[in-house]
Amino acid sequence: MADPVRTQLLKQIGSADNADTLRGLRDQVHEQMEALLWASPVEQFNGQLNEMHDAIIRRAIVLAEAEMARLGMGSPPVPYAYLLFGSGGREEQTLSSDQDSGIVYQDPVTDPAATQQYFKQLSSIIVKLLELNGYPRCEGNVLSENPEWCKSLTEWKAVLNNWFQEPAWEAVRYLLIMADGRAVYGDNSLIGALKDHFFSDMLDHPIIVKRMLDNTMRHKVLLGFFGHLLKERYGEDSGSLDIKYGAYIPMVNAIRLLAVQAGIRDTSTIKRIRRLVEADQLVSKEAAAYEHAFRLFLKLRLMTTEKYEGGLFANNGKLPSKKLTKEMTEELKHALRIGKKLQRKVYKQTMGRLT
Repeated sequence: MADPVRTQLLKQIGSADNADTLRGLRDQVHEQMEALLWASPVEQFNGQLNEMHDAIIRRAIVLAEAEMARLGMGSPPVPYAYLLFGSGGREEQTLSSDQDSGIVYQDPVTDPAATQQYFKQLSSIIVKLLELNGYPRCEGNVLSENPEWCKSLTEWKAVLNNWFQEPAWEAVRYLLIMADGRAVYGDNSLIGALKDHFFSDMLDHPIIVKRMLDNTMRHKVLLGFFGHLLKERYGEDSGSLDIKYGAYIPMVNAIRLLAVQAGIRDTSTIKRIRRLVEADQLVSKEAAAYEHAFRLFLKLRLMTTEKYEGGLFANNGKLPSKKLTKEMTEELKHALRIGKKLQRKVYKQTMGRLT
């Protein structure tokens, strides 16, 4: 997207005064970015696309705050931060993206029940507005309107403590979700304080790192023993490649675990790779190979099957193999071998630290 066009769209999004106008702009963003998918380097395209997603989400929050005032609920009673997790937290959303969100708000001095009620109602409006703008709800209910993901800073710290004390699969999954969290709107110091607590607790619970490793190794790359691509065998996606869970997610998970162990707070995968080099956890040559492979996975993920149902944009992460040229297929196999090598490195390095 040419800079003047993007600038104008961002300006229009920032001044949208109702849900219908915002939805129209969301559709424009989708159409124009989709048309320019091949016109920009993938990292540049990804940055521009995620800038647009952030702008739409921020405007939806502003509209929700205005709706709360119209309903007589006033302004937010205390500072808060609206958090994105998953690909939104990592700034790696595709053209379509579901909602993975939360809220952390400053501890209220008076009437905590009323403060909790305010944010419960606000988050419900935000989630509905984003749904109207084509963002499906998270199937796992990691949503700001879920009371489990909308808490004061002190309450959030207590939740983190509980997750660290209980190394069950679900608790560890939630901790990894939190590691990808970033504030898209509001007071950044609140997510900063939450991350302070997250990383300080990590040092006291090495068993959690082992459980994180188990989670990290769960998804294998879609490369067979003899170097062939593993395709979907059944259903409507038969013959397709699961780019999301067979290429993208394995690398996201591996780099995230290295970053968490190194105390790195950046959430995007490429930024994490670069910070790992700065922290002497990766050498430049191997980091360059990981970056190159990851850019390919991002590119292929943007090519995966898009769906539009009931006004919602969705993506199943599957790529019909016929979309790949012979050269792209060979490039994918090479990148997957790098991903496999990364997984082995993470396993060996993490186990070495734990023994």
